[in-house]
Amino acid sequence: AALKLLVDHGAVAGDLGRLAFRMNMPEFAVGFFAHFRLAQPDNIEASNNLACALRELNREAEAIEVLREAIAAHPESPALWNTLGTVVCNTGNPTGSIVFFDEALRLESGYSKAWHNRAFAKSDMGDIKGAIADIDQALKRPDSLADEAIMRFARSTMSLSLGRLKEGWKEYEGRHSPHLTEAPLFNIPGTRWTDQDLRGKTLFVCAEQGLGDEVLFAGMLPDILDRLGPEGSLTLAVERRLVPLFKRSFPNIEVTLHRTFQYEGRVYRAAPEVENWDRFDYWAPLGAFLLPLRSSLDDFPKSADYLKADPGRVAHWKAELDKFGSAPKIGLLWKSLKLNSERARQFSPFQAWRPVLETPGVTFVNLQYGDCSEEIAYAKEAFGIDIHQLPGIDLKEDLDDVTALCAAVDLIVGFSNATTNLAAATGAPLWLLTAPEVWTKLGTDSYPWYPQARVFSPRVMGEWSPAIEQIADALAEKVARDK
Repeated sequence: AALKLLVDHGAVAGDLGRLAFRMNMPEFAVGFFAHFRLAQPDNIEASNNLACALRELNREAEAIEVLREAIAAHPESPALWNTLGTVVCNTGNPTGSIVFFDEALRLESGYSKAWHNRAFAKSDMGDIKGAIADIDQALKRPDSLADEAIMRFARSTMSLSLGRLKEGWKEYEGRHSPHLTEAPLFNIPGTRWTDQDLRGKTLFVCAEQGLGDEVLFAGMLPDILDRLGPEGSLTLAVERRLVPLFKRSFPNIEVTLHRTFQYEGRVYRAAPEVENWDRFDYWAPLGAFLLPLRSSLDDFPKSADYLKADPGRVAHWKAELDKFGSAPKIGLLWKSLKLNSERARQFSPFQAWRPVLETPGVTFVNLQYGDCSEEIAYAKEAFGIDIHQLPGIDLKEDLDDVTALCAAVDLIVGFSNATTNLAAATGAPLWLLTAPEVWTKLGTDSYPWYPQARVFSPRVMGEWSPAIEQIADALAEKVARDK
């Protein structure tokens, strides 16, 4: 209706672009913002928004070109300098991004977004205390309730990165802020647990966030059972693909599935197979137990083997792996399926794995879910290395069988994703490549969630080569030692 009345469609295209961007549809946003920019080439917002959308698609070179032209025409715009900083940071160059955030703050000292984004850059550089100082500046004048919620959640993970567990877990409750559009709203009736005594009670717990976090936080389930005591009972809702594995691993827990859906722009999580909610005294999201059960490093167990792989399937995969000979079988992972501009910085390029892949005397087994054909072909053509893809398993859907395969290999090497969490939760040996100050390290050089994990981290985000070289050296030493 608006288009019929307007001669200039640029403004409407800009509105539609903002809508698409907020709905996490950056590919559509790019089209609308490009139209907006063509219609109004001197409009700062048009160029800035187009660059933001291109950044979310990891098209940084195009974003930089858009911003270069806009800044040449409007060097006084703090928004353009700030966005340029975010794009440069996303290329894996947080140190280089600081100069652009500084320029934005020189132009407008109270610019909340620039303080916020400079905090992320400092975090990537390993300067967590500096990042918290910047995020506190940003929180003095947030542009919106949504921005404030994002920043408070970011501050929680920064506190955790410094090992400030009590402070961090209290702030971590901000992940459920109604102002975070991606935060799930739990469609669960009854009384929400707020640290009441659980002895002898009936409790419903819903796993939350991504599949990796469901597995990571499940290490608290034995402690929750202890709080309930022999007279209490626990019902747990997990992601559909995890149900068989969790039923085997926790025979004294009623395991059901949760379902996540969207309605009117919000994410909801429910447990559709639970019919009688009156039987529960309380319900809680699984992360609600982090503060009472993991408020210090001493609270973490000394070993992690709470998930139980199917013994028959472990034996099956060991037999399959034996067909490749006697060399150690190394399960390899290198990415996540969700690689937006923020997450992409957490993973190295596949080409950087060359020193590891060229380690003599090992057999590499693909544990990476998703389409890996391009990377596997590249390893063969460029490095002459086979990454074996085992037949008869869907690495994304068959999570029970994936867990058995992880238990069958000699070592898993890779980034933290759903599969590495499944492997580590069975007690399987794991070498984990992480970002420099990832919050799940909780201020340590190890991984308290999985004590058997050996952690390799670069000094600065994006500088992956030294850490990958360390993995390659360690793997060569392991092969020589185990001969």
